[in-house]
Amino acid sequence: MTLETTAKRKDNATRQATTHHFDEYPLGEIAMVQQGYTFSPTYQGQAAGKWLYVKVGDLNAHGNTKYLDKTLNYVDDSVIEEMGVKPFPPGSIVFPRVGAALRNNNKRILRHASLTDDNVIVVAVRDTHSCSSEYLYYWFDFQDLQHFCNDGTVPVINGKNLKRQRVSLPNFELQQEIASLLSTWDTAIQKIEQLIAAKERHYSHELSCLISRGQHPHAHVGTFAGEVSTRNRSGNEARVLSMTNSRGFVLPEDQFERRVASADLSNYKVVRRGQYAYNPSRINVGSIARLDGWDDGVLSPMYVVFRLDEEKVNSDYFLHWLNSHEARQRIKNSAQGSVRETVSFSEFAAITIPLPDTNTQAAIARYLNALREEIDLLGQSVAALKTQKRGLMQKLLTGRWRITSNLDGNNQ
Repeated sequence: MTLETTAKRKDNATRQATTHHFDEYPLGEIAMVQQGYTFSPTYQGQAAGKWLYVKVGDLNAHGNTKYLDKTLNYVDDSVIEEMGVKPFPPGSIVFPRVGAALRNNNKRILRHASLTDDNVIVVAVRDTHSCSSEYLYYWFDFQDLQHFCNDGTVPVINGKNLKRQRVSLPNFELQQEIASLLSTWDTAIQKIEQLIAAKERHYSHELSCLISRGQHPHAHVGTFAGEVSTRNRSGNEARVLSMTNSRGFVLPEDQFERRVASADLSNYKVVRRGQYAYNPSRINVGSIARLDGWDDGVLSPMYVVFRLDEEKVNSDYFLHWLNSHEARQRIKNSAQGSVRETVSFSEFAAITIPLPDTNTQAAIARYLNALREEIDLLGQSVAALKTQKRGLMQKLLTGRWRITSNLDGNNQ
């Protein structure tokens, strides 16, 4: 099914404003809510077996998207008999019970009968003829798991509170129609994400071939990069920035849901558009970026800020090199000699980089830029589909939009 057909199906399916009849039930009435089992370490570490043994890390494993198909650990019947436990049925919905993993909001459906550890909550529909497991999964998919938690320093989902949550259910046929429509969105999202993953691999291959394995002469970073230590003494710059491994420069309130900064910004370092910065204690895990999203900002004094001499190096070329396996390895090697595994600017400046002439650098950068732009556009498509899906869920799971009974028969 093409995205155009999907969009037409959505439009036709939700055109009428007439609402469906939904009844509300406590979750505990329509499903069993259980915590997984406590496993002795002696039962763990088996890479094959009859039964999947699900841990929190498996919920985010590659290949486990809507359905959970594989785990790192398995157990056999002998373990089940010895523990006196029973596998959870296929169709059960699983998600984290405690800790930081709740922020990821990962929910999965068990494809096979499985066991889970005690950090996983399992929700199994009592009557699969009156409540669709897939529909209930999408109800959970719309929820923020942290809303089910007790107050406290460490977030923990309270089973009793979870059982009291009210679930709106239409008739069974309509549940299936809604689940099928939302599943179409999931399929479209998954296909684009798979395409992005393939293009990321292609980009990494081309990056390695053109830069790391390009038989270029090498030069030290310090031959074209200089540290910048401008302080915000006048207090003119008020945009406080932070940095992540994956997204580069961000506003702290976007990362931490609040502004994280000293009241006095006069000692903060000023960073300008096109300049680079890194966290000396986290550069070995990718905390280095170029400022592209704002004209300027200020960073905590712990950051290192530097600029490039663009008569000697193409900034885009250098940025691509930072994404290479070679660059990451050289940076890690620089950090290993330090007690705290930090990288000072002098240590960073001593790293060597493949550096052809500036015309060759520019040509390589243009090609790699085109690959990245294509990946970015696909990423925007995924983000748009996820936004559309969430809006659709809000309308369909509450009955505010109506699905026609002849949904599949009349939509061409």
